[in-house]
Amino acid sequence: VFALAPLLTLWLGYGLWPKVIMALLIIYFPVTSAFFDGLMATPRGMLDLARVMNGQPWRIMAHIRIPAGLPGLASGLKLAAVYAPIGAIIGEWVGASQGLGYLMLLANGRAKTDLMFAALIVIVIITLSLHASVDRLCRVLARRMQFDA
Repeated sequence: VFALAPLLTLWLGYGLWPKVIMALLIIYFPVTSAFFDGLMATPRGMLDLARVMNGQPWRIMAHIRIPAGLPGLASGLKLAAVYAPIGAIIGEWVGASQGLGYLMLLANGRAKTDLMFAALIVIVIITLSLHASVDRLCRVLARRMQFDA
């Protein structure tokens, strides 16, 4: 995925979109895989019961599989909260004239270790805040959507 960063910069320019797409590409696979694992972990008894009661496939998906897969989705979103800033930083390393990734490259080129550590601390704070926000949102939603497997 990281190899696509220069191509995205060539295709989309030096603006915001290459960074956004890079972050989306990085978070796509962990979120999708975690949600898929959650969908596949649906209790077999619930699926059998729904089929015995002539449950339509779309209703089984909407009322049984998706609620059972939500913990997996929440796990994937927590991973995405950590990976998304990494994708944005990589997008900035490849081609940007502003942002924390650009600041890190600038500090590295000028051997300013203090500036490099300052940028890293800001990135860590942003990442931890994003993870805490997603975790809090998942907890609030989990309380509202009680699902006992």
